[in-house]
Amino acid sequence: MGYFSDANEVLANEIIGRYPRPKSAVIPLLHLAQEQDGWVTREAMLQIADLTGVTAAEVLGTGSFYEMFKFHPVGRYMVNVCTNISCQLLGGEELLNHVESTLGISAGDTTEDGLFTVEEVECVAACTEAPCFTVNYRYFHRATPEVFDQVVSDLRDGHSPVDRGSAGDSGDMPEHGILGRVRQEIPVDRMAGVVPPEQALGQPVWLPGPADVDADG
Repeated sequence: MGYFSDANEVLANEIIGRYPRPKSAVIPLLHLAQEQDGWVTREAMLQIADLTGVTAAEVLGTGSFYEMFKFHPVGRYMVNVCTNISCQLLGGEELLNHVESTLGISAGDTTEDGLFTVEEVECVAACTEAPCFTVNYRYFHRATPEVFDQVVSDLRDGHSPVDRGSAGDSGDMPEHGILGRVRQEIPVDRMAGVVPPEQALGQPVWLPGPADVDADG
């Protein structure tokens, strides 16, 4: 029995079909696995290996290079507090201390109710908006302890702090593992490079041919 749900197994095979070699789909399939359960399980890695023709060790070796993939259970909401130089100078460490005190856990831990995991992180590329923290990789800029407290209160009450405009984003706050709100779909007639490079002959189908270029082009 496979790890992926029936719907996600169909999607996994569609994702694999976008690439000239199945192993190129390892990272997108890791994202799909994390979206399903919030983290990447051993069973997920075994099925990804089977689908892409690589070993489970290769799947783990690929995924463990990236900080955003989690290979152990985490909270429904992943709170990342930046303490790199810009954020540090503007109160990032103090904000992290407040986060730990408010949630009653240290960086790297998860609250007993399973809602929040806290991590101290390196630069999140929002230096002009420091200090900054993210929740499931949605940004909260120029953050204060009061902003964080409101975010936690909203999430505990089942409200979305993103809906309330606390972050530079729109839409509701997804659970951990869901990165995008729009699923990529590539029409068959727009696909390119779906055979190994050595088998690709002629120009890609999506490039305009001579008949498609007007006389002035």
